[in-house]
Amino acid sequence: MEAAAREAGALTRQHFGRSVKAWSKGAAGPVTEIDLAVDTLLKQRLMGARPDYGWLSEETEDAQARLFRARVWIVDPIDGTQAFLQGVPQYTISIGLVENGRAIAGAIYNPMTDEMYLGGEGLAAAVNGRPIRASARSELEGARLIGQPSTFKPKRWARPWPRLEVEQRHSIAYRLALIAAGNFDAALMLGFKNEWDVAGGAAIVAAAGGIVTETSGAPLAFNRADHRVAGVVAAGAALYPSIIERVQGLPHPKDWGPKGWDHGRGEA
Repeated sequence: MEAAAREAGALTRQHFGRSVKAWSKGAAGPVTEIDLAVDTLLKQRLMGARPDYGWLSEETEDAQARLFRARVWIVDPIDGTQAFLQGVPQYTISIGLVENGRAIAGAIYNPMTDEMYLGGEGLAAAVNGRPIRASARSELEGARLIGQPSTFKPKRWARPWPRLEVEQRHSIAYRLALIAAGNFDAALMLGFKNEWDVAGGAAIVAAAGGIVTETSGAPLAFNRADHRVAGVVAAGAALYPSIIERVQGLPHPKDWGPKGWDHGRGEA
């Protein structure tokens, strides 16, 4: 995984900050010719090494055959395509390996900062070979969170959140990597996400002693026919209970109204 992620990252660096062909996938956001090139490269390297595994990628047409494979590569060739297009160094190459629905290994690479996050079952979490650990913080007041700042507006919640330091990052995989490294205490991502956004990061956070679930508190399950995940909470083990008890009662994303889970109460 590491070698494939680094090779893919090197390919993106050649085009970072330059004009590339891009088009819209509608609600799924932009895609570029480099996304597709990286997808091809990763599939060649990963499936070439393990041809008996299944494959799920944001940029490959889904094949139901993966549902019958015990082990599956779940890949986002460029997670944070918008950042890549805008010249913001917050996109990543995300590779996850799942076995029977469970994330067992991950590699997340930020090519522009040369940060390689690795971790999984039997593989200690590390960035560039340095061991990492999720935050040990237990107090929610003053915690550093990754999320959309508007999510935490008091009028959106029957029980307002305490004072928090909230920042955002473009790539979902990068957010999870930063939780694994203890750079932030937790991340909250409401609404449907995709397995390729989360699989690699989920394995790394778990290896770093953190917890990642859906916002309902349900464990993450991968390689499903519906590749969507119903929101994500990621945190150090000590802080996770204080966050999940606040969000697990939110409506399931399939039941959201046209203005979101709070019917637009958070709009300016």
